[in-house]
Formats: sequence, C-alpha cells, structure tokens
Amino acid sequence: MSQHYDLLIRNASIIDGTRAPRFAADIGVRAGKIAAIGELKGAGAEREIDATGLIAAPGFIDVHTHDDRLLFSDPAMTPKVSQGVTTVIAGNCGISLAHAPAHAAQTPPLDLLDGDGGWFRFPTFAAYREELAARPAALNAACLVGHTTFRVAVMDRLDRPATSAQIARMRELARESMAGGAIGVSTGTAYAPAASAPAEEIIEVCRPLTEFNGLYVTHMRNEDAGVLDSIEETCAIGRALEVPVVISHHKTVGVRNHGRSTETLALIGQKMREQPVCLDCYPYIASSTVLRDDRLAQSTRIIVTWSKPHPEFNGMDLDEVARRLGVSKDAAVAKIKPAGAIYFMLDEQDVQRILSFDETMIGSDGLPHDAVPHPRLWGTFPRVLGHYARDLKLFSLETAVYKMTGLPARKFGLAGRGVLQAGAHADVTLFDLHTIIDAADFQHSTAPAKGIHTVLVNGEPVWAHGKPSGARPGTLLTRAGASPRS
Repeated sequence: MSQHYDLLIRNASIIDGTRAPRFAADIGVRAGKIAAIGELKGAGAEREIDATGLIAAPGFIDVHTHDDRLLFSDPAMTPKVSQGVTTVIAGNCGISLAHAPAHAAQTPPLDLLDGDGGWFRFPTFAAYREELAARPAALNAACLVGHTTFRVAVMDRLDRPATSAQIARMRELARESMAGGAIGVSTGTAYAPAASAPAEEIIEVCRPLTEFNGLYVTHMRNEDAGVLDSIEETCAIGRALEVPVVISHHKTVGVRNHGRSTETLALIGQKMREQPVCLDCYPYIASSTVLRDDRLAQSTRIIVTWSKPHPEFNGMDLDEVARRLGVSKDAAVAKIKPAGAIYFMLDEQDVQRILSFDETMIGSDGLPHDAVPHPRLWGTFPRVLGHYARDLKLFSLETAVYKMTGLPARKFGLAGRGVLQAGAHADVTLFDLHTIIDAADFQHSTAPAKGIHTVLVNGEPVWAHGKPSGARPGTLLTRAGASPRS
C-alpha cells in the first residue's frame, strides 16, 4: 500500500541543516511534521510541489529580531517569510513588550517597538504569550525578556544602579517570565537606560536563568574601544549564572576599531573552550538603532530612518538634514530626536571574518517599525546565501544554511527545528540557488528578496508565488530543557 501525505515535495536538492552534503530526495509532510525523506515515487498527497531545480532547506531561524510587536501588527510577517525565515527570536537588546509600563513608549530604545502607541500593554510575559496564542502569526517565535524593560517597569531613576529591593522585584519579573515560557533574558547595557547597571545587578536580576536553564543574550556594553572588556564582562556574567551566553550582532565599531575582529574572535574562541558562548552577526557594514550623538564621529555616513518631530527627513542623509536646517550635524541630531538612524561604521573585512567564524549564527537585527528601515530587515538571509556563499564563496552553501538553521536551533534549544529529517517539524524553505539574492538596499530598503520559491511553517505554506498565503500556523516555541531544576 502506497504512503499518503498531506503535502509532498518532489525532486528537491536537500540541504538538511547539519552541514552534510546536499542530496536529491522527496519530502513527505503529515500533520505538520516531516514524515519521510527519500525516494517517494509511489506516494500520493493532498498537495504536491515540484521542487525540480530548487534547494530544500530547513526554514531559517532569525536569531536576533525586534519583532515583538510585528507578530501582532503584521501577522503575515512579510519581511521575514519573504526571505525564508520560519522562526524569529524576539526580545533582544534588553527590549521587550512584556512587563513594560505604558510610559516605556517614551524611553529610547524601547520606543523602537511602540511607533503609533499603545503596544506596551502586557503586564506579564504570560499575557503576551496568551495574546500570541489567540492571534497567531505566520511564523514561529521564541521570546526573550528585556532587562531594560524590567528597569523601566521598576525603577524611578535609570541613571544609577538598582537598589536591592528593585533588584528583587526585577528578579521576580524574570522568574515569572521564565516560568511563563520565555527562553532567556536579554540586556542592552550599551543604551542609557541600562548603562548604569553594573554586572552585579545583571547577575542578581538574572538568577532565575540558572533555575530554568535559560539564555543570557546581550547587546554588550561596548563594541568599540572597550570591546574586549565587554566580552570579558559578558562571559563573567554567564559563568556566575552557569548559563549559555549569546553575544548579539558582534562587531567592532568605528574606523579606529576596524580590523579588531581578529582580537575579538580570538578571545571569544578562547572563552568557548571554557564555557558555553556563541554569537550572531548581520551581513552589512552599517548598523541601525536610535539616533545617538556618540555615533557621529564613528560613522562615515548616517541615514535618518525615522523622526517623530520631523518625518519629512525620513530616509535622508544626516548631512543633508543639517544643510536644510542650516545647523551643524550635532545640532541637527538634537532638533530631530526622538529619531532613528543607520550608521556606516563597520569594516567589510571584519564583517566577512565574523560571518566566517565557525560558531557565528545569522541574525537580521531588523527594525520593522522604522519609516525607512535598514535593508537587513528584508534581505539578510538571501544576502548570506547569494552574495557571501554563492558569489564570494566565503563558505559553502551547506555551511551558510547550517549557520541559519541547525546551529541556532541547537544553541537556542529549539527542539525539532533547524533540520530536515523524519520527525522534525515541517519548517521548510525552497529556494533557487542561482537567483537567490537580497533586493533591498539603502535606496529601496523594503524590496522582497529574489529566489525564494515556497516557505512552509509547521507544514503550511506561508509564502508562495511571490506573496504571503494568508496562513497563520506559527506557534510560540520554548527552550528544550527549560523546566525548573530540582
């Protein structure tokens, strides 16, 4: 008797997310999972996809996002599914919607999530989880909670370390979140609301991570002159808590620090031999966040991505903004804030060196609510596959896929994700190796990538024929082994 499947992908060239060489096979999907991979010539299915000439890979895992709100405001998750992403890690850089009071919307960088207002309405992580379950998105999400968000919720003044009572309250918020299904706590000590938090505060707030085997994920205190000290601090926090550490969007910032990735990667490699440490990066020489005075001297070019008082400058170079206002660049920054910006301050050789590092995962760090976002929001994964792997041959396509599938699934504890094998969840991306490339650039930053054919989440097509399907099969993912330790 022949096998019957809900969906059958025929004639694919499979890159399975383990770094193994690609191979030809069919994929049978049943009840949201991969039921079989192999020669399924005699099988039937409710739906079939002919993948002749296409690569079938696990759906990509975007390990560094600020999609906490986008999951609700654009549940089709078009910027992500259009580039093959099937799972996002939200709540990075100390910023999360859960536990934030309403006034958080006026506190940079938390304002990156709010936009049109009213989004800081989740008093607990459980409330956020419940709304996501009631209003699912097209793709899966695993969520961190933010230390900066805790600080804004608990502290009256953010320009000093927390008191013991405030630390105790933040620790309880962290514990509630971990018990409610968060996968870890993120920090953003590079930003003013958390810059005054010493390592001791972070360790004590994050104590529940030890109990729940959660992750410590950080936008480090310093990514320029003090980057090595920041790596040391980050790893010391991980050791104190006995939990894995993720260094977010690793880079060395500013012209004076170009080339220093040789030093940082050597140090990270040493730390990896001593404790669980990993890192992610995005494949661009420009970063993006809120508009900050301290980035002016470090950047060769700055583009305004949004401005609340002066939206007419959205998408304009800061040099031109200053010219139109008839003031210096420093004065222009003061006039147009609160605002966001893209900063050209990284070195291409550093980007390539970090991308090539064996344990580097891929994260977009896209800011979906910027009026004119950095093109990484729409282009990160096809750029790695098309530009860096295929065209520059920085690494093999199998390695590129591993960096965005099997590796992050293992590091973040996402069981049954990131690999194509029988029994795994049917998160699958079909793409054309010859045409895949990012189309978004700094002039047209929201163009969908080329070469993505079909994207499945839990066995359901969410992207096909160049557009979203309308399906919402996404679910909230938890970290394997994250139950309280006895």
